Amino acid sequence: MSDLKSPLRPKRKKIWVDYFVQFRWIIVIFVVLPISFTLYFLTYLGDVKSERKSFKQRQKEHDENVQKVVKSLKERDPKKDGLVCTARKPWIAVGMRNVDYKRARHFEVDLSAFRNVLEIDKERMVARVEPLVNMGQITRVTVPMNLALAVVAELDDLTVGGLINGYGIEGSSHIYGLFSDTVVAYEIVLADGRVVRATKDNEFSDLFYAIPWSQGTLGLLVSAEIKLIPVKEYMKLTYKPVVGNLKDIAQGYMDSFAPRDGDQDNSEKVPDFVETMIYSPTEAVCMTGKYASKEEAKKKGNVINSVGWWFKPWFYQHAQRAVKKGEFVEYIPTREYYHRHTRCLYWEGKLILPFADQWWFRFLLGWLMPPKVSLLKATQGEAIRNYYHEMHVIQDMLVPLYKVGDALEWVHKEMEVYPLWLCPHRLYKLPMKTMVYPEPGFDLHRRQGDTQYAQMYTDVGVYYAPGPVLRGEVFDGAEAVRKMENWLIENHGFQPQYAVSELHEKNFWRMFDAGLYEHCRRKYKAVGTFMSVYYKSKKGRKTEKEVQEAEQAHLETAYAEVDQPAD
Repeated sequence: MSDLKSPLRPKRKKIWVDYFVQFRWIIVIFVVLPISFTLYFLTYLGDVKSERKSFKQRQKEHDENVQKVVKSLKERDPKKDGLVCTARKPWIAVGMRNVDYKRARHFEVDLSAFRNVLEIDKERMVARVEPLVNMGQITRVTVPMNLALAVVAELDDLTVGGLINGYGIEGSSHIYGLFSDTVVAYEIVLADGRVVRATKDNEFSDLFYAIPWSQGTLGLLVSAEIKLIPVKEYMKLTYKPVVGNLKDIAQGYMDSFAPRDGDQDNSEKVPDFVETMIYSPTEAVCMTGKYASKEEAKKKGNVINSVGWWFKPWFYQHAQRAVKKGEFVEYIPTREYYHRHTRCLYWEGKLILPFADQWWFRFLLGWLMPPKVSLLKATQGEAIRNYYHEMHVIQDMLVPLYKVGDALEWVHKEMEVYPLWLCPHRLYKLPMKTMVYPEPGFDLHRRQGDTQYAQMYTDVGVYYAPGPVLRGEVFDGAEAVRKMENWLIENHGFQPQYAVSELHEKNFWRMFDAGLYEHCRRKYKAVGTFMSVYYKSKKGRKTEKEVQEAEQAHLETAYAEVDQPAD
């Protein structure tokens, strides 16, 4: 690994924020955790109350709430009121990007009532849900029926709306694609107050393909119909260690789910779930899962591990045992497997509460975990927020599967963050060119993991304090993110917009394709009503003047052909 050595860096002088962050656990334990637990419990009671309502009652309330949104939009005066955004407080979003666009004058539309599971249609195998339904809520409803969304994002608090308008992935995405790829229909309130149902083959098909990654800038999502799949009671999980250099680890990861003979659609050769965690430049554990029945799991000799109990070791640490123990297999209850990373927030919990993974804390206070990300943001203040932007990395790099080894070496050299998370996903060749799209001509190469209709990508999850920061060395977080973004652009990669971005507008539209998005912005009158997706994602505070000037400039953008959608 000598060629991957990180550059030598000078020592960094500590400032007061360093000490505040070091002892922030005091606020987390005595303030954030108790409030988080209370909010989780109250939310649970609200969900139970909603589930007890009849379908007819839930649908009636939904229709009434939609009409309130329509009325609110029609009452807006474009000449006096600012651009439209939701009334949700900036700190409530799970993502780490600052929601600074809400600091400018804006016209708020309240969507807080849209948090009901409207219908589970077992015949069509579709769940119809409102945008604020989260993953914990939907799995609590569907898993007892032996059903689940085709893609269930790991963290309980992630909402349907965020996963559709932004980005969502899970260990089943190598089969089904991203979360938005599993949506059958969207119910959208447009800028002019019209309520439309967009599908891939109706008159609003262009809107259907433009909604994902648009950050709610084309219309207000009020419900979605999402694909369901049959599941079993347990996940049979195989933990397999991989030792070698980063290129060896990348190949071991690829081989764990992508047959070298190209038979990617063969369910006998491809697992139901896949993820890999890299613990150092030389050690990783590949995990592959297959759904299993209760009868199989309880056969003599099989190990059942209920990872959802509060006192259990954190999942990423439990998986790391395979490095020393060698390959092993166990059965995990399906819903507990889906949310395996919730309690420790992957491994971010170790930074927030350095001792929370210890046995005594898990037994005494583990039931309070995890702290709500929204409350962590609400209690951090601007100085700490800026500190995390500079001294901490929470980024996802979506890269073609065959470039994973290169991406891992780049991350090691420039950021030196461990553990790393690898999760594959299909990027489909669609009838319209969307904001994210596969490499042109990928289907001619037929690389490992690819098919004629989809290119295999991988999410390289980079979440933790970089090595230089942990060693007390100088680290420029903003510059590291800029370099990462440039690397992604050069390698046909993508950066999910929930993260802090340093992209300027020209590079934003080099990374993403603007054609279909801009076509829909104009066709559905979103320009002048909703903020553009770039400006909504842009880092930094936005004044009212800046927002209005950016929106006006967007009418004459020089970065994309927008007369008609791309082929």
